[in-house]
Amino acid sequence: MGVAVITGTSSGIGLATAATLARSGHLVFAGMRNLDRGDELRAIVSREELPVKLIRLDVDSDASVNEAFRQISTEVGEVDILVNNAGVPGTGPVELAPMEVFRQSMETNFFGAVRCIKAVVPSMRQRRTGCIVNVTSVAGQFGMAALGPYTSTKWALEGLSESLAQELRPFDVRVAMIEPGVVATPMTTKPKPSIPVDHPYYSSIRRLLAYFDASLEDPTSPLEVAETILRVVDSRTGKLRNPSGRDGAKMLLWRTTKTDEAWVDLAVASDADWSADVKRATGVVAKLPLS
Repeated sequence: MGVAVITGTSSGIGLATAATLARSGHLVFAGMRNLDRGDELRAIVSREELPVKLIRLDVDSDASVNEAFRQISTEVGEVDILVNNAGVPGTGPVELAPMEVFRQSMETNFFGAVRCIKAVVPSMRQRRTGCIVNVTSVAGQFGMAALGPYTSTKWALEGLSESLAQELRPFDVRVAMIEPGVVATPMTTKPKPSIPVDHPYYSSIRRLLAYFDASLEDPTSPLEVAETILRVVDSRTGKLRNPSGRDGAKMLLWRTTKTDEAWVDLAVASDADWSADVKRATGVVAKLPLS
């Protein structure tokens, strides 16, 4: 069992992972930007007497990351496991999404992970042991209309992870990516915006929302993703990419069975053809008024 640091643990996948790793015997430092949002995790920890310690960790801040890892080092020594989970959504067509959405998404989803990685790698490399798990997404391997800001961050994190894995392989430090599909978290279940029919990207946004709504009718729990992370951590697998959730692997297969051009051309397929393609590839019945 080891010392694990998990980012973004106030809800969703991060909260589930903190509890799951602790139940398996790991000592977990549960990082979150605002400790006032930790009541749900505190209740689980208290009820089950889990080895979890909440710590303020704002991955957007160099100072916060440095201070958090300094505190951990002082208290227990070296970190054995890092799970980079903290993330924010970033949606909207590239033309219309504000630059601030791109900047904030990249700051948290990509640079936040880099900050934490740089905090643990020197010790892991010197000790020739350790595991770094980056929670990316199926969006780290393919783009979809109206998800440009978010997808960009996940592609960047996947590229970083692959490079890092090769760099650290000679030192027996493992790097793995977790690639969930649609997971029932506060990020995905909050009320969806109303899109006016005269919006220039109405069709693309409507299809994206329809897929999410349909997938969430039989939702993947954050606990399923947490179990994937636990298996990666405890099995000592060298597998780099690890799809997770009910539609993670199916969505990746959907993309890889199409040429680039065929994937792009889905944007001009009829609603009937698009819905049929989604169902055939993923099993998800995305309901749309058919054109």
